[in-house]
Amino acid sequence: MIVGLIIACEVAFWVLLAAGLAFRYALRMPRTGLALLLCEPLLEIVLFAVTAIDLKNGAEPDWRHGLAAVYIGFTVGLGHSTITWADARAAHRFAGGPPPVKPPKYGTARTVHEWKVAGRWVLASVVAMALLQGAVWYVGDDGDTGSLRAWQTRMLWVIGVNLLIAASYTLFPKREPEDGKIGNPLDSEAGSGRSSR
Repeated sequence: MIVGLIIACEVAFWVLLAAGLAFRYALRMPRTGLALLLCEPLLEIVLFAVTAIDLKNGAEPDWRHGLAAVYIGFTVGLGHSTITWADARAAHRFAGGPPPVKPPKYGTARTVHEWKVAGRWVLASVVAMALLQGAVWYVGDDGDTGSLRAWQTRMLWVIGVNLLIAASYTLFPKREPEDGKIGNPLDSEAGSGRSSR
């Protein structure tokens, strides 16, 4: 049931995002669009409540409860940037807004961008770890919390990888080519690719 609810929350996130932006820009109903976008946090509240009730009713904590905590954490850490990213593009496409600002590619500006991206992923992981720890305490010593602890370890890896990537741009900043050669073709508009939700 919890996995199905996680999938439903993810689908609902994108449906609400698309509907909110459509009302805000295409249909010129900004208040309705904003109201739909503000409904996004309700999805995480529902998932949190269902997961807590499931554990309270005696369910053995397993990977599904851990996945729910991770999903909530990642939505907290990355959801706002995803909505901002989509909003800028919808404003440009439907409301004559300015073109979306592309992430910087070189130098200090790129380094700062990478640290901001890493910060979002670290926030997501820390929130997930805190929720997982709350679940561990909630279950207590009588339950098997190994799967929850395993998710916490995975979040530590996510933190470490993101900090390592950001640090690499600090120690080895990407320099703009002097001879006009095209930069790394693997570089995408979203920078390192970690800025997505």
